[in-house]
Amino acid sequence: MESNLNNNTNTSSSESYWMANTTPPSFPELNENVNTDVGIVGGGITGITTAYLLAKKGYNVAIIEADQIITGTTGHTTAKITAQHDLIYDEFINHLGEEEAKQYYQANEEALDFIKQKVKQSKIECEFKEEDAYIYATTNKKAQTIEKEAQAYETLGIDGQYVDQLPIDFSIQAGIVMKNQAQFHPIKYLTHLVKELQNMGVQIFENTTAVDIIEGNEPKIVTKYGFQVTCKHVVSSSHFPFYDGKGLYFSRMYAERSYIVGGELKGEFAGGMYLSADKPKRSIRTANMNGKELLLIGGESHKTGQGGSSLQHFQNLKDFGKENFGIDSYLYNWGAQDLITLDKVPYIGQLTSRHSNIFVATGYRKWGMTNGTTAALLISDLIQEKDNPYQDLFSPTRFYADPSIKTFLSQNANVAAEFVKGKLSGGSKRAEDLRKDEGDTITYQNNQKAGGYRDTNGQLHIIDRTCTHLGCEVEWNDGEKTWDCPCHGSRFSYDGEVYEGPADKPLKKLN
Repeated sequence: MESNLNNNTNTSSSESYWMANTTPPSFPELNENVNTDVGIVGGGITGITTAYLLAKKGYNVAIIEADQIITGTTGHTTAKITAQHDLIYDEFINHLGEEEAKQYYQANEEALDFIKQKVKQSKIECEFKEEDAYIYATTNKKAQTIEKEAQAYETLGIDGQYVDQLPIDFSIQAGIVMKNQAQFHPIKYLTHLVKELQNMGVQIFENTTAVDIIEGNEPKIVTKYGFQVTCKHVVSSSHFPFYDGKGLYFSRMYAERSYIVGGELKGEFAGGMYLSADKPKRSIRTANMNGKELLLIGGESHKTGQGGSSLQHFQNLKDFGKENFGIDSYLYNWGAQDLITLDKVPYIGQLTSRHSNIFVATGYRKWGMTNGTTAALLISDLIQEKDNPYQDLFSPTRFYADPSIKTFLSQNANVAAEFVKGKLSGGSKRAEDLRKDEGDTITYQNNQKAGGYRDTNGQLHIIDRTCTHLGCEVEWNDGEKTWDCPCHGSRFSYDGEVYEGPADKPLKKLN
Protein backbone atom coordinates (compact mmCIF):
# COMPACT_ATOMS: atom_id res chain seq x y z
CA MET A 1 0.00 0.00 0.00
CA GLU A 2 1.41 3.37 -0.92
CA SER A 3 0.71 6.69 0.72
CA ASN A 4 1.90 10.15 -0.19
CA LEU A 5 1.37 11.74 3.20
CA ASN A 6 5.01 12.65 3.76
CA ASN A 7 8.51 11.63 2.86
CA ASN A 8 8.69 9.03 5.60
CA THR A 9 6.11 6.82 3.88
CA ASN A 10 7.00 3.82 1.79
CA THR A 11 5.36 0.91 0.05
CA SER A 12 4.47 -2.04 2.29
CA SER A 13 2.24 -5.08 2.18
CA SER A 14 -1.37 -4.67 3.34
CA GLU A 15 -1.36 -8.36 4.26
CA SER A 16 -0.61 -9.11 7.90
CA TYR A 17 2.85 -10.40 8.74
CA TRP A 18 1.37 -13.65 10.05
CA MET A 19 -0.45 -14.34 6.78
CA ALA A 20 2.36 -13.17 4.50
CA ASN A 21 4.84 -15.83 5.56
CA THR A 22 2.62 -18.81 6.44
CA THR A 23 0.03 -20.63 4.34
CA PRO A 24 -2.56 -22.70 6.24
CA PRO A 25 -3.93 -25.83 4.55
CA SER A 26 -6.93 -25.29 2.27
CA PHE A 27 -10.27 -27.07 2.31
CA PRO A 28 -13.24 -27.50 -0.07
CA GLU A 29 -16.60 -25.77 -0.03
CA LEU A 30 -19.56 -27.54 1.50
CA ASN A 31 -21.56 -28.97 -1.42
CA GLU A 32 -23.82 -31.47 0.36
CA ASN A 33 -25.79 -31.84 3.57
CA VAL A 34 -23.78 -33.00 6.57
CA ASN A 35 -24.70 -34.61 9.89
CA THR A 36 -22.42 -34.24 12.90
CA ASP A 37 -22.42 -33.87 16.69
CA VAL A 38 -21.13 -30.29 16.77
CA GLY A 39 -21.31 -27.70 14.01
CA ILE A 40 -18.87 -24.82 14.43
CA VAL A 41 -19.20 -21.61 12.40
CA GLY A 42 -15.89 -19.74 12.22
CA GLY A 43 -12.39 -21.03 11.65
CA GLY A 44 -10.36 -18.76 13.92
CA ILE A 45 -8.72 -19.49 17.26
CA THR A 46 -12.05 -20.09 19.03
CA GLY A 47 -13.54 -22.44 16.46
CA ILE A 48 -10.36 -24.44 15.89
CA THR A 49 -9.56 -24.79 19.61
CA THR A 50 -13.16 -25.79 20.40
CA ALA A 51 -13.06 -28.41 17.66
CA TYR A 52 -9.74 -29.73 18.99
CA LEU A 53 -11.04 -30.05 22.56
CA LEU A 54 -14.27 -31.79 21.53
CA ALA A 55 -12.70 -34.09 18.94
CA LYS A 56 -10.28 -35.31 21.60
CA LYS A 57 -13.33 -36.30 23.65
CA GLY A 58 -14.76 -38.34 20.79
CA TYR A 59 -17.26 -35.84 19.33
CA ASN A 60 -17.82 -35.67 15.59
CA VAL A 61 -17.17 -32.07 14.60
CA ALA A 62 -17.57 -29.99 11.43
CA ILE A 63 -16.20 -26.46 10.94
CA ILE A 64 -17.51 -24.12 8.27
CA GLU A 65 -15.69 -20.89 7.41
CA ALA A 66 -16.99 -18.13 5.13
CA ASP A 67 -13.51 -17.39 3.77
CA GLN A 68 -10.28 -19.24 4.63
CA ILE A 69 -9.55 -20.61 8.08
CA ILE A 70 -7.29 -18.59 10.41
CA THR A 71 -7.17 -15.59 8.06
CA GLY A 72 -9.96 -13.49 9.60
CA THR A 73 -9.68 -11.68 12.92
CA THR A 74 -7.17 -14.24 14.18
CA GLY A 75 -4.90 -13.54 11.22
CA HIS A 76 -4.90 -9.79 11.94
CA THR A 77 -4.03 -9.80 15.64
CA THR A 78 -0.93 -8.52 17.44
CA ALA A 79 -0.80 -12.06 18.89
CA LYS A 80 -0.06 -11.15 22.47
CA ILE A 81 -1.06 -13.97 24.83
CA THR A 82 -1.78 -12.12 28.03
CA ALA A 83 -4.26 -11.47 30.81
CA GLN A 84 -3.18 -7.82 30.86
CA HIS A 85 -6.04 -6.43 28.82
CA ASP A 86 -5.28 -2.73 29.28
CA LEU A 87 -6.15 -1.00 32.58
CA ILE A 88 -9.25 -3.00 33.49
CA TYR A 89 -8.87 -4.73 36.85
CA ASP A 90 -9.56 -1.69 39.05
CA GLU A 91 -12.54 -0.94 36.80
CA PHE A 92 -13.81 -4.53 37.03
CA ILE A 93 -13.51 -4.53 40.83
CA ASN A 94 -15.61 -1.36 41.04
CA HIS A 95 -18.21 -2.32 38.41
CA LEU A 96 -18.45 -6.12 38.52
CA GLY A 97 -17.03 -7.06 41.92
CA GLU A 98 -13.76 -8.37 43.30
CA GLU A 99 -14.62 -12.03 42.76
CA GLU A 100 -15.63 -11.43 39.13
CA ALA A 101 -12.46 -9.44 38.45
CA LYS A 102 -10.36 -12.26 39.89
CA GLN A 103 -12.23 -14.82 37.78
CA TYR A 104 -11.54 -12.81 34.62
CA TYR A 105 -7.83 -12.83 35.40
CA GLN A 106 -7.79 -16.54 36.26
CA ALA A 107 -9.71 -17.52 33.12
CA ASN A 108 -7.23 -15.72 30.88
CA GLU A 109 -4.22 -17.02 32.79
CA GLU A 110 -5.58 -20.54 32.32
CA ALA A 111 -5.96 -19.83 28.60
CA LEU A 112 -2.34 -18.68 28.44
CA ASP A 113 -1.25 -21.81 30.27
CA PHE A 114 -3.28 -24.00 27.90
CA ILE A 115 -1.48 -22.53 24.88
CA LYS A 116 1.89 -22.79 26.63
CA GLN A 117 1.39 -26.43 27.55
CA LYS A 118 0.06 -27.34 24.11
CA VAL A 119 3.08 -25.74 22.42
CA LYS A 120 5.42 -27.56 24.78
CA GLN A 121 3.76 -30.99 24.60
CA SER A 122 3.34 -31.01 20.82
CA LYS A 123 6.63 -29.18 20.17
CA ILE A 124 4.87 -26.61 17.98
CA GLU A 125 7.28 -24.29 16.23
CA CYS A 126 5.29 -21.08 16.50
CA GLU A 127 7.80 -18.62 17.98
CA PHE A 128 6.20 -18.92 21.41
CA LYS A 129 8.13 -16.72 23.80
CA GLU A 130 7.44 -15.73 27.38
CA GLU A 131 7.57 -11.98 27.89
CA ASP A 132 6.58 -9.56 30.64
CA ALA A 133 3.73 -7.24 29.65
CA TYR A 134 3.86 -3.53 30.48
CA ILE A 135 1.40 -0.65 30.45
CA TYR A 136 2.97 2.77 30.71
CA ALA A 137 1.76 6.33 31.22
CA THR A 138 3.37 9.53 30.01
CA THR A 139 0.87 11.88 31.69
CA ASN A 140 0.09 12.51 35.36
CA LYS A 141 -3.59 11.71 34.83
CA LYS A 142 -2.92 8.21 33.52
CA ALA A 143 -0.15 7.71 36.09
CA GLN A 144 -2.84 8.00 38.77
CA THR A 145 -4.91 5.37 36.96
CA ILE A 146 -1.89 3.06 36.87
CA GLU A 147 -1.43 3.49 40.63
CA LYS A 148 -5.02 2.31 41.15
CA GLU A 149 -4.43 -0.61 38.78
CA ALA A 150 -1.34 -1.62 40.79
CA GLN A 151 -3.51 -1.70 43.91
CA ALA A 152 -6.01 -3.89 42.03
CA TYR A 153 -3.17 -6.28 41.07
CA GLU A 154 -2.28 -6.60 44.75
CA THR A 155 -5.91 -7.13 45.78
CA LEU A 156 -6.43 -9.86 43.18
CA GLY A 157 -3.08 -11.57 43.69
CA ILE A 158 -1.88 -10.84 40.16
CA ASP A 159 1.80 -11.51 39.52
CA GLY A 160 2.83 -7.95 38.73
CA GLN A 161 3.77 -4.60 40.20
CA TYR A 162 4.10 -0.86 39.77
CA VAL A 163 7.26 0.30 37.95
CA ASP A 164 8.78 3.72 37.31
CA GLN A 165 10.85 2.77 34.28
CA LEU A 166 10.72 0.35 31.33
CA PRO A 167 13.32 -2.01 29.85
CA ILE A 168 13.09 0.00 26.62
CA ASP A 169 14.30 3.60 26.43
CA PHE A 170 11.02 5.43 27.05
CA SER A 171 10.53 8.31 29.48
CA ILE A 172 7.41 7.54 31.53
CA GLN A 173 5.45 8.89 34.49
CA ALA A 174 4.42 5.45 35.72
CA GLY A 175 4.06 1.86 34.59
CA ILE A 176 2.76 -1.52 35.60
CA VAL A 177 4.07 -4.96 34.69
CA MET A 178 2.33 -8.35 34.54
CA LYS A 179 4.93 -11.08 34.73
CA ASN A 180 5.34 -14.20 32.59
CA GLN A 181 2.94 -13.43 29.75
CA ALA A 182 3.70 -14.52 26.17
CA GLN A 183 3.61 -13.90 22.43
CA PHE A 184 3.64 -16.23 19.40
CA HIS A 185 2.91 -16.68 15.70
CA PRO A 186 -0.84 -17.46 15.72
CA ILE A 187 -1.10 -19.01 12.26
CA LYS A 188 1.79 -21.42 12.86
CA TYR A 189 0.20 -22.45 16.16
CA LEU A 190 -3.27 -22.97 14.70
CA THR A 191 -1.98 -24.68 11.55
CA HIS A 192 -0.57 -27.37 13.82
CA LEU A 193 -3.94 -27.74 15.56
CA VAL A 194 -5.66 -27.99 12.18
CA LYS A 195 -3.39 -30.88 11.20
CA GLU A 196 -4.40 -32.64 14.41
CA LEU A 197 -8.05 -31.98 13.57
CA GLN A 198 -7.54 -33.63 10.20
CA ASN A 199 -5.99 -36.68 11.88
CA MET A 200 -9.01 -36.89 14.20
CA GLY A 201 -11.48 -36.78 11.32
CA VAL A 202 -12.85 -33.27 11.84
CA GLN A 203 -14.55 -31.99 8.68
CA ILE A 204 -13.52 -28.48 7.58
CA PHE A 205 -15.21 -26.48 4.84
CA GLU A 206 -14.02 -23.12 3.52
CA ASN A 207 -15.76 -20.49 1.37
CA THR A 208 -18.99 -21.62 3.02
CA THR A 209 -21.11 -18.85 4.50
CA ALA A 210 -23.61 -19.65 7.24
CA VAL A 211 -26.74 -17.51 6.93
CA ASP A 212 -29.32 -18.99 9.30
CA ILE A 213 -30.15 -21.65 11.87
CA ILE A 214 -33.25 -23.81 11.91
CA GLU A 215 -33.74 -24.31 15.61
CA GLY A 216 -34.75 -27.56 17.30
CA ASN A 217 -33.39 -30.53 19.21
CA GLU A 218 -31.08 -31.07 16.26
CA PRO A 219 -30.51 -27.57 14.89
CA LYS A 220 -29.54 -27.08 11.26
CA ILE A 221 -26.96 -24.54 10.11
CA VAL A 222 -28.16 -23.21 6.74
CA THR A 223 -25.51 -22.04 4.28
CA LYS A 224 -25.69 -19.42 1.54
CA TYR A 225 -26.31 -22.01 -1.18
CA GLY A 226 -28.87 -23.99 0.80
CA PHE A 227 -26.76 -26.86 2.14
CA GLN A 228 -27.31 -27.75 5.78
CA VAL A 229 -25.21 -28.97 8.69
CA THR A 230 -27.46 -30.92 11.06
CA CYS A 231 -26.01 -31.30 14.55
CA LYS A 232 -26.76 -31.58 18.24
CA HIS A 233 -24.88 -28.40 19.16
CA VAL A 234 -24.05 -25.22 17.21
CA VAL A 235 -21.10 -22.98 18.09
CA SER A 236 -21.07 -19.48 16.58
CA SER A 237 -17.48 -18.23 16.67
CA SER A 238 -17.64 -16.06 13.55
CA HIS A 239 -16.48 -12.81 15.19
CA PHE A 240 -19.87 -11.09 14.92
CA PRO A 241 -22.64 -13.68 15.55
CA PHE A 242 -24.03 -14.78 12.18
CA TYR A 243 -27.31 -15.72 13.91
CA ASP A 244 -28.83 -13.39 16.49
CA GLY A 245 -31.70 -15.49 17.90
CA LYS A 246 -33.32 -12.25 19.15
CA GLY A 247 -30.30 -11.67 21.37
CA LEU A 248 -29.93 -8.15 19.87
CA TYR A 249 -26.15 -8.45 19.82
CA PHE A 250 -25.81 -5.53 17.41
CA SER A 251 -27.17 -3.22 20.14
CA ARG A 252 -25.00 -4.70 22.89
CA MET A 253 -21.63 -4.35 21.18
CA TYR A 254 -19.78 -1.77 19.13
CA ALA A 255 -16.96 -2.21 16.63
CA GLU A 256 -13.56 -0.55 16.61
CA ARG A 257 -10.86 -0.46 13.94
CA SER A 258 -7.19 -0.40 14.85
CA TYR A 259 -3.99 -0.53 12.81
CA ILE A 260 -0.62 -2.28 12.86
CA VAL A 261 2.63 -1.58 11.04
CA GLY A 262 5.78 -3.69 10.97
CA GLY A 263 9.33 -2.59 10.24
CA GLU A 264 12.77 -4.11 10.69
CA LEU A 265 14.29 -3.02 13.99
CA LYS A 266 17.75 -1.52 14.08
CA GLY A 267 19.87 -2.87 16.91
CA GLU A 268 18.77 -4.96 19.88
CA PHE A 269 15.37 -4.92 21.54
CA ALA A 270 15.28 -5.12 25.34
CA GLY A 271 12.33 -7.53 25.37
CA GLY A 272 8.82 -7.22 26.74
CA MET A 273 5.42 -6.29 25.31
CA TYR A 274 4.10 -2.76 25.75
CA LEU A 275 0.86 -0.80 25.69
CA SER A 276 0.38 2.91 26.33
CA ALA A 277 -2.23 4.04 28.82
CA ASP A 278 -2.54 7.42 27.12
CA LYS A 279 -4.20 8.08 23.80
CA PRO A 280 -3.46 7.67 21.01
CA LYS A 281 -2.82 4.06 22.00
CA ARG A 282 0.47 2.42 21.10
CA SER A 283 1.04 -1.35 21.26
CA ILE A 284 4.60 -2.64 20.86
CA ARG A 285 6.07 -6.12 20.43
CA THR A 286 8.62 -7.85 18.25
CA ALA A 287 8.41 -10.88 15.95
CA ASN A 288 11.15 -13.08 14.52
CA MET A 289 11.54 -12.38 10.80
CA ASN A 290 14.10 -14.82 9.38
CA GLY A 291 16.46 -14.23 12.26
CA LYS A 292 15.84 -10.48 12.35
CA GLU A 293 13.57 -8.58 14.70
CA LEU A 294 10.42 -7.11 13.21
CA LEU A 295 8.90 -4.43 15.39
CA LEU A 296 5.09 -4.44 15.36
CA ILE A 297 3.46 -1.17 16.37
CA GLY A 298 -0.30 -1.05 16.80
CA GLY A 299 -2.88 1.51 17.84
CA GLU A 300 -4.95 4.41 16.49
CA SER A 301 -8.26 2.83 17.55
CA HIS A 302 -11.57 4.41 16.57
CA LYS A 303 -15.15 3.33 16.07
CA THR A 304 -15.57 1.66 12.70
CA GLY A 305 -16.56 4.12 9.99
CA GLN A 306 -15.80 7.15 12.16
CA GLY A 307 -12.02 7.52 12.05
CA GLY A 308 -11.35 9.53 8.91
CA SER A 309 -8.47 8.50 6.67
CA SER A 310 -7.02 5.10 7.59
CA LEU A 311 -3.94 6.01 5.56
CA GLN A 312 -3.31 8.76 8.09
CA HIS A 313 -3.64 6.27 10.97
CA PHE A 314 -1.02 4.04 9.38
CA GLN A 315 1.22 7.05 8.88
CA ASN A 316 0.90 8.09 12.52
CA LEU A 317 2.16 4.67 13.61
CA LYS A 318 5.05 4.86 11.16
CA ASP A 319 5.98 8.28 12.47
CA PHE A 320 5.98 6.87 16.02
CA GLY A 321 8.31 4.06 14.93
CA LYS A 322 10.62 6.51 13.20
CA GLU A 323 10.78 8.86 16.18
CA ASN A 324 11.24 6.24 18.90
CA PHE A 325 13.02 3.36 17.17
CA GLY A 326 14.63 4.90 14.10
CA ILE A 327 12.64 2.75 11.63
CA ASP A 328 12.80 4.25 8.14
CA SER A 329 10.96 1.63 6.08
CA TYR A 330 8.00 -0.62 6.75
CA LEU A 331 7.33 -4.05 5.32
CA TYR A 332 3.78 -4.59 6.58
CA ASN A 333 0.68 -2.67 7.55
CA TRP A 334 -2.78 -4.03 8.21
CA GLY A 335 -6.03 -3.23 9.99
CA ALA A 336 -8.03 -5.15 12.56
CA GLN A 337 -11.63 -5.02 13.76
CA ASP A 338 -12.69 -5.78 17.31
CA LEU A 339 -16.04 -5.96 19.07
CA ILE A 340 -16.54 -4.48 22.53
CA THR A 341 -19.39 -5.44 24.86
CA LEU A 342 -21.28 -3.13 27.20
CA ASP A 343 -19.19 -4.13 30.25
CA LYS A 344 -15.98 -5.09 28.35
CA VAL A 345 -16.32 -8.80 29.23
CA PRO A 346 -16.84 -11.13 26.24
CA TYR A 347 -20.14 -12.88 25.62
CA ILE A 348 -19.43 -16.61 25.86
CA GLY A 349 -22.12 -19.23 26.40
CA GLN A 350 -25.70 -19.94 25.37
CA LEU A 351 -26.89 -17.56 22.64
CA THR A 352 -29.90 -16.63 24.79
CA SER A 353 -31.51 -18.22 27.83
CA ARG A 354 -33.82 -20.28 25.59
CA HIS A 355 -31.02 -21.65 23.38
CA SER A 356 -29.60 -24.62 25.28
CA ASN A 357 -27.81 -26.08 22.25
CA ILE A 358 -26.65 -22.93 20.42
CA PHE A 359 -23.54 -21.23 21.76
CA VAL A 360 -21.85 -17.95 20.94
CA ALA A 361 -18.41 -16.44 21.54
CA THR A 362 -17.88 -12.78 20.68
CA GLY A 363 -16.75 -9.38 21.99
CA TYR A 364 -13.09 -10.09 22.76
CA ARG A 365 -12.12 -6.37 22.88
CA LYS A 366 -8.74 -6.74 21.09
CA TRP A 367 -7.60 -9.64 23.28
CA GLY A 368 -8.64 -12.63 21.23
CA MET A 369 -5.72 -14.99 21.83
CA THR A 370 -6.56 -15.55 25.49
CA ASN A 371 -10.28 -14.69 25.36
CA GLY A 372 -10.73 -16.92 22.29
CA THR A 373 -9.03 -19.81 24.05
CA THR A 374 -11.07 -19.13 27.19
CA ALA A 375 -14.20 -19.34 25.02
CA ALA A 376 -13.14 -22.71 23.60
CA LEU A 377 -12.45 -24.14 27.05
CA LEU A 378 -15.76 -22.84 28.41
CA ILE A 379 -17.99 -23.86 25.48
CA SER A 380 -16.44 -27.32 25.24
CA ASP A 381 -17.27 -27.80 28.95
CA LEU A 382 -20.86 -26.61 28.42
CA ILE A 383 -21.36 -29.02 25.52
CA GLN A 384 -20.02 -31.85 27.68
CA GLU A 385 -22.35 -30.67 30.50
CA LYS A 386 -19.38 -30.11 32.79
CA ASP A 387 -19.29 -27.40 35.43
CA ASN A 388 -17.10 -24.43 34.57
CA PRO A 389 -16.28 -21.77 37.19
CA TYR A 390 -16.48 -18.95 34.63
CA GLN A 391 -19.88 -19.75 33.14
CA ASP A 392 -21.77 -16.96 34.92
CA LEU A 393 -19.04 -14.35 34.42
CA PHE A 394 -19.08 -14.69 30.62
CA SER A 395 -22.77 -15.56 30.17
CA PRO A 396 -24.29 -13.52 27.31
CA THR A 397 -27.48 -13.13 29.36
CA ARG A 398 -25.74 -11.39 32.28
CA PHE A 399 -26.44 -7.74 33.04
CA TYR A 400 -24.57 -5.25 35.20
CA ALA A 401 -26.48 -1.97 35.46
CA ASP A 402 -23.18 -0.13 35.89
CA PRO A 403 -21.65 0.25 33.34
CA SER A 404 -24.04 -1.47 30.90
CA ILE A 405 -26.86 1.09 30.95
CA LYS A 406 -24.51 4.05 30.57
CA THR A 407 -22.59 2.40 27.75
CA PHE A 408 -25.80 1.28 26.01
CA LEU A 409 -27.23 4.78 26.07
CA SER A 410 -24.04 6.50 24.92
CA GLN A 411 -23.40 4.03 22.09
CA ASN A 412 -26.95 4.18 20.80
CA ALA A 413 -26.92 8.00 20.97
CA ASN A 414 -23.80 7.83 18.82
CA VAL A 415 -25.58 5.51 16.38
CA ALA A 416 -28.50 7.96 16.10
CA ALA A 417 -26.13 10.86 15.48
CA GLU A 418 -24.25 8.95 12.78
CA PHE A 419 -27.52 7.93 11.13
CA VAL A 420 -28.62 11.55 10.81
CA LYS A 421 -25.15 12.75 9.80
CA GLY A 422 -24.96 10.18 7.02
CA LYS A 423 -28.33 11.20 5.57
CA LEU A 424 -27.43 14.89 5.56
CA SER A 425 -23.83 14.78 4.35
CA GLY A 426 -23.41 15.23 0.60
CA GLY A 427 -20.99 14.17 -2.07
CA SER A 428 -19.00 16.99 -3.64
CA LYS A 429 -17.51 14.77 -6.35
CA ARG A 430 -18.96 13.19 -9.43
CA ALA A 431 -18.03 9.77 -10.78
CA GLU A 432 -15.80 11.24 -13.48
CA ASP A 433 -13.76 13.06 -10.81
CA LEU A 434 -12.52 9.84 -9.21
CA ARG A 435 -8.93 8.95 -10.03
CA LYS A 436 -7.61 5.38 -10.20
CA ASP A 437 -7.62 3.67 -6.79
CA GLU A 438 -9.81 6.42 -5.30
CA GLY A 439 -13.14 6.04 -3.55
CA ASP A 440 -15.54 8.62 -2.12
CA THR A 441 -19.15 9.68 -1.70
CA ILE A 442 -20.27 11.03 -5.06
CA THR A 443 -23.26 12.80 -6.56
CA TYR A 444 -24.96 10.32 -8.85
CA GLN A 445 -27.93 10.46 -11.22
CA ASN A 446 -30.72 12.92 -10.29
CA ASN A 447 -28.42 14.36 -7.59
CA GLN A 448 -28.69 11.25 -5.41
CA LYS A 449 -25.71 10.30 -3.26
CA ALA A 450 -23.81 7.11 -3.92
CA GLY A 451 -20.48 5.46 -3.17
CA GLY A 452 -17.94 5.32 -5.97
CA TYR A 453 -14.57 3.62 -6.36
CA ARG A 454 -12.40 3.56 -9.47
CA ASP A 455 -10.07 0.56 -9.34
CA THR A 456 -6.46 0.45 -10.50
CA ASN A 457 -7.59 -0.62 -13.98
CA GLY A 458 -9.88 2.39 -14.26
CA GLN A 459 -13.13 0.47 -13.84
CA LEU A 460 -15.81 2.31 -11.86
CA HIS A 461 -17.77 0.59 -9.08
CA ILE A 462 -20.84 2.45 -7.81
CA ILE A 463 -22.94 1.32 -4.85
CA ASP A 464 -25.87 2.56 -2.80
CA ARG A 465 -24.30 3.75 0.47
CA THR A 466 -27.26 2.63 2.59
CA CYS A 467 -26.13 -0.20 4.87
CA THR A 468 -28.31 -3.29 4.49
CA HIS A 469 -28.36 -3.83 8.25
CA LEU A 470 -30.33 -0.86 9.62
CA GLY A 471 -30.00 1.83 6.99
CA CYS A 472 -27.05 3.99 8.03
CA GLU A 473 -24.79 5.44 5.32
CA VAL A 474 -21.43 3.69 4.90
CA GLU A 475 -18.15 5.63 4.72
CA TRP A 476 -15.13 5.00 2.47
CA ASN A 477 -12.05 3.44 4.10
CA ASP A 478 -9.17 4.68 1.94
CA GLY A 479 -6.45 2.48 3.41
CA GLU A 480 -8.28 -0.83 3.19
CA LYS A 481 -10.57 -0.12 0.21
CA THR A 482 -13.80 -0.95 2.01
CA TRP A 483 -17.14 0.70 2.80
CA ASP A 484 -17.55 0.81 6.60
CA CYS A 485 -20.76 1.44 8.52
CA PRO A 486 -20.35 3.99 11.36
CA CYS A 487 -23.41 2.69 13.23
CA HIS A 488 -22.87 -1.01 13.93
CA GLY A 489 -19.56 -1.79 12.24
CA SER A 490 -20.63 -3.70 9.12
CA ARG A 491 -17.99 -3.62 6.38
CA PHE A 492 -18.30 -4.18 2.65
CA SER A 493 -15.87 -4.61 -0.22
CA TYR A 494 -15.47 -1.75 -2.69
CA ASP A 495 -18.12 -3.38 -4.92
CA GLY A 496 -20.54 -3.95 -2.04
CA GLU A 497 -20.03 -7.55 -0.94
CA VAL A 498 -20.36 -8.22 2.80
CA TYR A 499 -16.97 -8.33 4.49
CA GLU A 500 -18.01 -8.08 8.15
CA GLY A 501 -21.37 -8.36 9.97
CA PRO A 502 -23.90 -7.67 11.38
CA ALA A 503 -25.10 -6.97 7.80
CA ASP A 504 -25.74 -10.20 5.89
CA LYS A 505 -26.76 -8.73 2.53
CA PRO A 506 -24.53 -6.86 0.07
CA LEU A 507 -24.87 -3.19 -0.75
CA LYS A 508 -27.00 -2.49 -3.82
CA LYS A 509 -24.91 -2.05 -6.95
CA LEU A 510 -25.77 0.91 -9.18
CA ASN A 511 -25.20 1.13 -12.90
